[in-house]
Amino acid sequence: MQEHYHPSQIEPAAQARWAEKRLFNAANHSDKPKYYCLSMFPYPSGKLHMGHVRNYTITDVRSRFKLLQGFNVMQPMGWDAFGMPAENAAIERKVAPAKWTYENIAYMREQLKSLGFALDWERELATCTPQYYRWEQLFFTKLFEKGIVYKKLGTVNWDPVDNTVLANEQVIDGRGWRSGALVEKREIPMYYFKITDYAEQLLADLDDLDWPEQVKTMQRNWIGKSRGMQVRFQVALESKAGLSGADADYLQVYTTRPDTLMGATYMAVAAEHPLATAAAADNPELQAFIAECKAGSVAEADMATMEKKGLPTGRYVINPLNGDKLEVWIANYVLWGYGDGAVMAVPAHDERDFEFAHKYGLPIKQVIAVGDEVFDSTVWHDWYADKEHGRLVNSGEFDGLNFQAAFDAMGAKLQAQNAGAPKTQYRLRDWGISRQRYWGCPIPIIHCDSCGDVPVPAQDLPVVLPEDVVPDGSGSPLAKMPAFYETACPRCGAAAKRETDTMDTFMESSWYQFRYMSPQFDGGMVEPAAAQYWQQADQYIGGIEHAILHLLYARFYTKLMHEEGMVAVKEPFKSLLTQGMVLQATYYRESEGGKKQWFNPADVEVQTDDKGRPVAAILKADGQPVTIGGVEKMSKSKNNGVDPQDLIEAYGADTARLFMMFASPPEQSLEWSDAGVEGAHRFLRRLWRTVYEYRQQGAAAAFSGSHGELAKPLQDLRRKLHNTIAKVSDDYDRRMQFNTAIAAVMELLNQFDKTDTAGEQGRAVAQEVLEAVLRLLWPIVPHICETLWNTLRSDTALWDAAWPQVDETALVQDEITLMVQVNGKLRGQITVAADAAKDAIEAAALADSSAQKHINGQTPKKIIVVPGRLVNIVV
Repeated sequence: MQEHYHPSQIEPAAQARWAEKRLFNAANHSDKPKYYCLSMFPYPSGKLHMGHVRNYTITDVRSRFKLLQGFNVMQPMGWDAFGMPAENAAIERKVAPAKWTYENIAYMREQLKSLGFALDWERELATCTPQYYRWEQLFFTKLFEKGIVYKKLGTVNWDPVDNTVLANEQVIDGRGWRSGALVEKREIPMYYFKITDYAEQLLADLDDLDWPEQVKTMQRNWIGKSRGMQVRFQVALESKAGLSGADADYLQVYTTRPDTLMGATYMAVAAEHPLATAAAADNPELQAFIAECKAGSVAEADMATMEKKGLPTGRYVINPLNGDKLEVWIANYVLWGYGDGAVMAVPAHDERDFEFAHKYGLPIKQVIAVGDEVFDSTVWHDWYADKEHGRLVNSGEFDGLNFQAAFDAMGAKLQAQNAGAPKTQYRLRDWGISRQRYWGCPIPIIHCDSCGDVPVPAQDLPVVLPEDVVPDGSGSPLAKMPAFYETACPRCGAAAKRETDTMDTFMESSWYQFRYMSPQFDGGMVEPAAAQYWQQADQYIGGIEHAILHLLYARFYTKLMHEEGMVAVKEPFKSLLTQGMVLQATYYRESEGGKKQWFNPADVEVQTDDKGRPVAAILKADGQPVTIGGVEKMSKSKNNGVDPQDLIEAYGADTARLFMMFASPPEQSLEWSDAGVEGAHRFLRRLWRTVYEYRQQGAAAAFSGSHGELAKPLQDLRRKLHNTIAKVSDDYDRRMQFNTAIAAVMELLNQFDKTDTAGEQGRAVAQEVLEAVLRLLWPIVPHICETLWNTLRSDTALWDAAWPQVDETALVQDEITLMVQVNGKLRGQITVAADAAKDAIEAAALADSSAQKHINGQTPKKIIVVPGRLVNIVV
């Protein structure tokens, strides 16, 4: 055994052994219990970042722990490879997205291997390959034929110069990010999934998931179930011009506060609403305002922060309960694609309506009172919107009713008048999956003038995306490639056109967890036997930023696959852990124009005060000051990242893994610390030295005798060992708190260093301790543990050695130490038999010399014994 720890030598050797043995290649059929541990797969951006390292190390610790426990463990890896970032990078570099993507995958795969993750590389997949998306296309066609997928007009951000659709984040101050052109809202045909049909199921099934409550709450809020009232306001006779059908009869709205109906003072509609269109027919001012609204953002999130604007239409509707005539306004904060595209405005009891009414001088009518609070129409107070404690006022026959009573009474009256009815509604919208981009899965639909939209037949799938395309950013290249879109109708044989939109990349990440079960299966999305064996991911690990859309769509997709009989489960992930971010200090200089130049922390020298807090910083390159920013998430934009490859080359993969697991609990944010990395490396050197020094004295068999025959120091060491095994097992399994597991092993080694392990029994106990330590730490630092194990045990590979078991006899104590207090202050300690009676403990405490000195001959008033902890003598 070499004397010094050299990770650059031992880590590649260990990884080569694992690959040769195919150690982490899971079987699809086994007598062992199965354990499917899954990380959210990465987007192949070019290099791993520290967030990846943390995520995958957490998953790897869990996987290796289960492997030692005797499970058939599957921990696969793949690539979420389609999407806009690759297309944008390709445009910038003037290369094909496919080339850029596959090169990144190759580099990142080697990075993952260098970190020693226990990955089943034979299950690797990339979502941009036809072998993967072929089955996604087939599933799409089945759902299209069932009516779960349908087509309708959808509103998008349109760049008129680049002739392309922009994502919301690509619209900057109303202009396209590339062209600078004013962005328009445009309606185009798009394909949608009827996820709203599954809203109640998605909501109800959350209760059975072992997921963080925060994530489940976020999903509940996104689904947004509410019970309210659908109310129809009759269109005033003089306001019907230009309207037809139901639009000429009534304006329909949904409200969760029907108790405030008597307080409605105006109505607001979206710019696209038929009533707005009719009102603007001969009104240039309204036409201009509608055009302005249509040019705005289509994102619901932007509505909360944008300036609220509106114009009156001169049209009126009638409140069905009190007959009030309410003017209809066009407002930019009402979305046409959400609900009815109209809202009932109650300024006295809705803060947004309150602000709008003040801006335009509209009436404000109080209809809710809370206790003795005084209503002031000039200042908003939160109690104005309180439905829990409110009582109706100024509401005629409904005065004095609370929310529920008013809801029921008003609902009954509206129903009697055929003017409304109670309704349960969801905030969730159907999932639009059409993307007017190139680098994505082609939508398998053919447009025929005679037959309409025709799914591509199964035998003609996949519709392969051409990979030798270099996009220029001006619209989708597919729409300019006759060789791609010109085809024949599968039904009538006439000339037809292939769909040139591609699918939302959430499609690929919604079912990959099942494809891992049988990635080479050529008969469908997943082999039935594999799906039956693996069922679902037992543990899923990833960032909280994916708590809503990715997880919701994956749950939805699983329910669809279950209905098709492909999988037996209705949920994709049994347990979920959302790991915290990796944080790092930031430093910058600000130019005269306000633009910030960010500097990497490695290039900055920081001055601290006597308490270690940073007070100033200079750039090493020029010695000039830089501004100390906050501690923020590692990112390219703030230039505060640390390259994992640099860390591996300097300290080894085990140091990176140990630091990531020791610095904080998995679910909390981790603040990067160079000193912490060095500390982790010191601990590994100490571990190596401990085994080396022990091994220099020769080999020994692990202790297997009776605990009671050992000398007390060795009994204490074994007791510490088996307490540590119990704690670490619980930390890895139930608690998933790896930092406390590491701390427990460190404490064990501290006691090991202080214990004399000379002699035959001492050597046997030392062997037992070190064998256990290496197995306890193997999930976190596998390379060093396996190398050291081979110096202790040449007969068995570490991965074949079972997880250490607790010897209950070692936990039994013959004697215990109790603290002795006098009047609540610590004055000494005593050792008594573990089963000593209370009077014997009191006598021993009174006889303690340190206690006697502070009692000073006084008679104790009482003696308090806290079993197993302390004795307090009160004088």
